[in-house]
Amino acid sequence: MNQINLSKAILFFIALSVTASTGAAEKDARQKIKLPTQMRAHMLSNMRDHLQALSEIQAALAAKQLDRAADIAETRLGMTSLASHGAAHMAHYMPKAMQDIGTEMHHAASRFARTAHEGDGQKALENLAQVTQQCVACHAGYRVY
Repeated sequence: MNQINLSKAILFFIALSVTASTGAAEKDARQKIKLPTQMRAHMLSNMRDHLQALSEIQAALAAKQLDRAADIAETRLGMTSLASHGAAHMAHYMPKAMQDIGTEMHHAASRFARTAHEGDGQKALENLAQVTQQCVACHAGYRVY
């Protein structure tokens, strides 16, 4: 199995375990966030791209390509990616706590990119974990419809 497929499989099983741990039979207690149809589609597309970016980052790290991992993180997840994601247009639909989680995810991605460019692989991995922790926090607390 190549590294990209392995990364995708790992992310799939993480998502599956998060879903399973919430108990399929239990009521979904996450806060519902109502979005206009087009905005919802845009947000879900952004999240799928975030997941794809995380997979590509993991593959680059496995190949010891820290600079490539950093570039992916900054351009697709970091603070410089906000304009391309239309974050300012969507923020007013989100509760403040959800906005804060998203902002912290983008900051963590930029911290990851910075430490990866500096060549500090261990610190970069710690920062990457902070990125995914924000993803987990947001998905655990909110759902869009």
